[in-house]
Amino acid sequence: MDKQVGPGPLAGIRVLELGTLIAGPFCSRMLAEFGAEVIKVESPDGGDPLRQWRVLKDGTSLWWSVQARNKQSLTLNMKTEAGRQIARELALAADIIIENYRPGVLEKWGLGFEELRAINPALIMVRLSGYGQTGPMRDLPGFGAIGESMGGLRYVSGHPDRPPVRVGISIGDSVAALHGVIGAMMALRHRDVTGGRWNGKSGTGCVAGQGQMVDVALYESVFNLMESLVPEFDVAGVVRERTGGALPGIVPSNTYTTADGENIVIAGNGDAIFHRLMLAIERADLAHDPALSRNDGRVPRTLEIDAAIQSWCSQKTIDCALEILRSADVPVGKIYSIRDMMQDPQFLARSMFEQHQFSDGEAVKLPAILPKMSETPGKTKWMGPRLGEHSEQILRSLNYSEEDIKRLRTEGVI
Repeated sequence: MDKQVGPGPLAGIRVLELGTLIAGPFCSRMLAEFGAEVIKVESPDGGDPLRQWRVLKDGTSLWWSVQARNKQSLTLNMKTEAGRQIARELALAADIIIENYRPGVLEKWGLGFEELRAINPALIMVRLSGYGQTGPMRDLPGFGAIGESMGGLRYVSGHPDRPPVRVGISIGDSVAALHGVIGAMMALRHRDVTGGRWNGKSGTGCVAGQGQMVDVALYESVFNLMESLVPEFDVAGVVRERTGGALPGIVPSNTYTTADGENIVIAGNGDAIFHRLMLAIERADLAHDPALSRNDGRVPRTLEIDAAIQSWCSQKTIDCALEILRSADVPVGKIYSIRDMMQDPQFLARSMFEQHQFSDGEAVKLPAILPKMSETPGKTKWMGPRLGEHSEQILRSLNYSEEDIKRLRTEGVI
């Protein structure tokens, strides 16, 4: 029986999202999926550009249905003082602000961390940018692709005889977003143990917990994934290069092509696994070669080992290869397309797709919410909202009258 989903582990946490496109919105999306109340501020003039990215349905990106799920959309013209004042009022009640403007923009608007912390001492601000809030490059524009390049990922991606390639998704932005989520959770923990949420009062017994800024740079988030690059270069002068489908220095771990033209990944790099793999591909000579019993002995003979595995794969269909290698307890897998995923028994058994409906009744599948939690799983309450769908509701909660709201619309503030 499926776990009954409650309000979520972040219920009661109030998040103000001041960001567009990928990194900031993905960060707040994960908080919203686990129960946080997220108010997304968008420009009245079209909103978040991601609304029009990639494949569209009725003029709105299908990506939007995922990236903005569970969020409330408030339109605010942040170039007006009235719009900025509304943002300040929301900041006073917020636990977390997530923003990915270029450094200095919020300060220019009077909404920088120090200004907002003065009115809400327990505020946590997650700031995502290309190069961070300090340093000689802080003012430069920096997208995920640049972060992937500067952080080292692009340099090691691709084949050695060709230019570097990119991963087919915005991995730099997404990795930065995950660092933002981690930072926000640690900052919440620190705030809670130092006093908790600010209640807008002062005096004995009303001391707020300590808020803080979480400074996330896209290039640093990518750099944080780069394994042993630093000590290998510092101690041994080694610069890791592009190696195609192989995992350098860990043998064998590569991509091979089967008789029916499919690509298969085989990770036989553990010593005992290597022995089983060689027996499975009928190369007992390599399985029993003492020089190959450890990884450091296999690395100099990488080409020989890969050639033996490829020769065997070339004679097997992918289904046959998978059956033989899995029977031998060798880590192996087909490289999946989304078509493969949507019909795969493992994906289906793990409920990796959610069924929803657009407003016109058309069905749509969304990716399930991760990570899976036994007691407080995430939940999709609604898909990405219409532009400004919650503006009036939010403003009324701030005690704006109907006349005020009408005036703000007339003046182009919302």
